[in-house]
Amino acid sequence: MRQKILIDAERLKYPKSGIANVCVSLIKGLDEKTSDFEYTFYGPKKNIPQTKKNFNIIDWKFWQKKFSINTQSFSLIHTAHQLSKYFHTVKKGQKKVVTLHDLNFLHDGSSEQKIKKAIKIVQKNIGNADAVVCISEFVKNDFLKNRNLFTLKNNVSVEVIYNGLIFPETPEFKSECTYSFMGKKYILNIGVLFPKKNQEVLLDLISQNDRDLVLVTSSAKSAYKEKFLEKIKTLGLESRVHILENIDNNEKYFLLQHCESYCHPSLAEGFGIPPVEAMYYGKPVFLSKLTSLPEIGGELAFYFEDFSGEHMQHVYASGMQAYGAKTEEYASQLKERALKFGYREMADAYEKLYGELLN
Repeated sequence: MRQKILIDAERLKYPKSGIANVCVSLIKGLDEKTSDFEYTFYGPKKNIPQTKKNFNIIDWKFWQKKFSINTQSFSLIHTAHQLSKYFHTVKKGQKKVVTLHDLNFLHDGSSEQKIKKAIKIVQKNIGNADAVVCISEFVKNDFLKNRNLFTLKNNVSVEVIYNGLIFPETPEFKSECTYSFMGKKYILNIGVLFPKKNQEVLLDLISQNDRDLVLVTSSAKSAYKEKFLEKIKTLGLESRVHILENIDNNEKYFLLQHCESYCHPSLAEGFGIPPVEAMYYGKPVFLSKLTSLPEIGGELAFYFEDFSGEHMQHVYASGMQAYGAKTEEYASQLKERALKFGYREMADAYEKLYGELLN
C-alpha cells in the first residue's frame, strides 16, 4: 500500500502570488512523475489545477484554523510556507517537511511586536519538522544564523531546494491592450509596491535616462505606494511611468517579451521569481547585490552596488552595452540558466526528500 503525503497548498487562496505559483509548479511536477506515494493537496479546490493523476483534494475552509482536519492517515505532511496557520501538530510516527521562504521580518524594519508574532508562527510550523527546506542558500544561511530564535528537533535536516517555475511554451504572446509605451524602450519591474522591493530607486534611474518604466503590481494600497506616486510627480515622470495592476500571466509574458530589460533593486528576497522569468526570455537583468539575488542571476546579471541615480545609470548603460555587443549569446545563456529553476527539478528534489524521510 502506497504511503500517503499531504501537501499544504493553502497559499493558493492568493493565486497571483509567488508562493501560489510555486505550489502550482510542485503539483504539476509531481503529476508528471511516476511515484510510489499517494498525494493529497490542501487548498481552495477552485484554484488547484487539473491533473492527469486526479490527486486527492481537501478543500480549504476558513473555519479549519479552529477545527483542524484529521491527518491520521498521512505518513508525511509538507507545509509549503513557514507562516501557515494549519497543520501545526503531527501524529506519532508522522514526518513533517516545512518550506522556509524567508525570514524577512527580521530585516525589513518590522516592529518588535510584529517580529515576535512572526517568530511564534514560524516556530509552530518548524518546531516539530523533520526537515526544513530553504529556497536558496541565502535563506539557509540566514536561518542557521538565527537558529537560536527557534526550538527545533535534535535531528532536523536543513536543505536547499530552489523554487521551480513553469515556463510558457507559447513562442509569442499577444496583447489586446493598447499601451502608450509599446514601441519605446522600457524597463520592467514585477512585484507588489512595498518598501523591501525598493522600486522608488528606479525612478531615480529613469530620471538619468530616456527610458519608460513599467511596473506590474497589485492594486493593494499602502503608504509606500502613496510615496512612490508622489515621487513620480516630484520628478516630473508622469508620462514615463506606467503602473499595471492585477494583470494575468499572458499579459505579463507579453510585457517580458517586449521590454528592453528587467530591473529588480530589491532589498530582501528569499528567491526572486520575476528575474528568472526575464532570464527565460533572454532579457538583461539588473539586480541588487543583496540577499538571494546574486544566486539567481549569477555571473550573467548586472548588479547595482548602491542606489544613487548616477551609479544605477552607469551600471545600466554599461550593462546594456555589454549585452548589445553579443545579444544572441547572452540571451541563450540567460535562458539556459533560467531553465535550471524548473518545476520538474523542484518536484524531483522534494520527492527525493520525502523518500529519504519515510524510508
